[in-house]
Amino acid sequence: MATYTHGHHESVLRSHNNRTITNSAEYLRPHLAPGMSLLDVGAGPGSITMEFAAMVERVTATEIGDAELALSRALAAERGLSNIDFAVEDVHALSFPDDSFDVVHAHQVLQHVADPVQALREMRRVAKPGGVVAARDADYAGFFWFPLLPELDEWLRLYREAARANGGEPDAGRRLLSWARAAGFEDITATASTWCYATAEERAWWGGMWADRILESALARQLVDSSMATRADLTRISGAWRTWADDGDGWFLLPHGEILCRA
Repeated sequence: MATYTHGHHESVLRSHNNRTITNSAEYLRPHLAPGMSLLDVGAGPGSITMEFAAMVERVTATEIGDAELALSRALAAERGLSNIDFAVEDVHALSFPDDSFDVVHAHQVLQHVADPVQALREMRRVAKPGGVVAARDADYAGFFWFPLLPELDEWLRLYREAARANGGEPDAGRRLLSWARAAGFEDITATASTWCYATAEERAWWGGMWADRILESALARQLVDSSMATRADLTRISGAWRTWADDGDGWFLLPHGEILCRA
């Protein structure tokens, strides 16, 4: 497993807790039905996981450690959901038997793992014959924004360098189809969707989140500790995020690749 570049600072969870089926897994919705079993790989704080639990019979949520898994456990308890199981797992070597789940899902996971092709092989192995393996990942090289602030170019360069130093692939979205083919899938539907932030409220949320994240998250510590950036650099980038958020012309687009594969 590669190092998770973002970490779990509050500023990171602020973003992850905003994820829903509608904005992050709509491509999978038509393939979910009552009576199904679903494996959610890398459930994070569980906002998508909980919605899956309302649509299928049983969900198994995984994370890389107990501390990370505690986030989705807490949300399930808060919502009174009893049809979710929890397991600490490495997606490269899942502990579940072959043919265990109707649906195997991973959102923003494959970009962070050491071997995404092996991860997809494992996701395929634990899916029932004819079941669905679904993955969605951002593609950082495809991010676009306006106004064209040079500090945001610097932010993107630093993030991509840090992610690769951790063994990940930040431009994963465009590679999902090729990874699925390499993993042995033949029946693959590859699509794309975006997140776009353009209203004052959206800019305040996205820009404010990154203004904090570039200063306080695991990414910030990595950049400073590895001498990829100074604290002054990060403070300058944080200020640019707030400048962007306050600009009435501000617009930000994040593309994502998606794959639906039949096991």
